[in-house]
Formats: sequence, C-alpha cells, structure tokens
Amino acid sequence: MALVIYTAVAVVLIGVLLLAAWWLGAKTRSENKGMAYESGVIPTGSARLAYPVPFYLVAIFFIVFDVEAVFIFTWAAAWDLLGLAGMIHITFFIVVLLLGLVWLWLKGGLDWGPSREQK
Repeated sequence: MALVIYTAVAVVLIGVLLLAAWWLGAKTRSENKGMAYESGVIPTGSARLAYPVPFYLVAIFFIVFDVEAVFIFTWAAAWDLLGLAGMIHITFFIVVLLLGLVWLWLKGGLDWGPSREQK
C-alpha cells in the first residue's frame, strides 16, 4: 500500500512541476532560440558526425569488461563464504565471457587497423 501511495505522490508531483514549467515558461519562439548552441559559435554543417565503428567497439568492450570486473571482484571478496558452488558459478561466468571474446575475435571485431588481406 505504501508503494502505491509513494508512486501516486511521485506521479502527481512530477505532473504538477511539468505543468508549472509549461504555464510559467516563456511562450515566445524565434529562430535564434531554435538554433543549437555551440559555445557561442554559430554551428555549420551537419550535427551528425560519422564516428568510426572501433570507437563504439571500445566503448562496448569497456562496459562489458568493467561489469565483468565488478562481478569477479565481488566474488573474490567473498570467495571463502561461497564455497564450491561459488567457484563453479564464477568459472562458468568467465568461460562464457571468454567464449564471447573468442567469437568476437573470429568475427573480426578486434581488427581495428588495416589488415594484410585488404592491401
């Protein structure tokens, strides 16, 4: 029951704040207000930049291996309490991650520079 009341109060509060912002906010529109702000410099060209794919791969690798490190460090802090079941679980976790890394390697996800076949 408390969760329902808390959710209702949160939804009503958010609704009241959004309504107040809409009602009290400025209603005028101009071309200058619609422009992107680039530290005082008038933007030119397209806002879409084509980042190379390896940039995104590095970001995803970082997230995956950062989360992996958190799980492994947590397991290492409590390894004596987890016993054999904990060892089996973390071994399975690491094996699955290694298989994913091998699959990524075989698919060419780690080939970021020019390769000998492309010459």
